[in-house]
Amino acid sequence: MAEHKATIKWTLSQGEFLKGTYSREHTWRFDGGMTVAASSSPAAVRVPFSNPANVDPEEAFVASLSSCHMLTYLFIASRKGFEVTSYEDEAVGVMTNNEKGTPWVSAVTLHPRITYSGSKTPTAVEESQMHHAAHDGCFIANSVKTEVKVAS
Repeated sequence: MAEHKATIKWTLSQGEFLKGTYSREHTWRFDGGMTVAASSSPAAVRVPFSNPANVDPEEAFVASLSSCHMLTYLFIASRKGFEVTSYEDEAVGVMTNNEKGTPWVSAVTLHPRITYSGSKTPTAVEESQMHHAAHDGCFIANSVKTEVKVAS
C-alpha cells in the first residue's frame, strides 16, 4: 500500500467571509515539495473571488486522469516494443448535473497525439488496444465513476 499526500491551505486574506465575498485562492503542497497555486473555477465562482490563472480542482481532475492514462500507456508501449518519443494530450472534462441536480465531471475525453520512432510502429488496432489496456490499468480511472474516453 502506498500513501499519497497533499496539503491544502487557505487563509482569509480579503473580503468578507460571511457575505461570500472572500477569495477562493489557496495552495496545494505535495509531499515532494511542489506548491501549486489553486482557486475555485471561474465557472463556479466569479472573478474576483476566484483566480482563473490558478489551477482549479476540475482542471486538476482532468489532468490527473490524462497523466495517469499517459503513464500507463507509455509503460504498455515500452513492454510491447514500441518506442514512444512524444505524447501530448488535450484532455477535456465536461461538467453536467447528476440526477440530483448536482454538478459533476461526467466525462473526460482524451485526445492523445503520440509519436513513435524505430522500426516498429503500432497499427491503429494495436494503438486502440494499448489505450484500452491503459484505461483498465490506470489507478485514477479505476478510482472514479466518470466516463473516460479516448477520441480517435
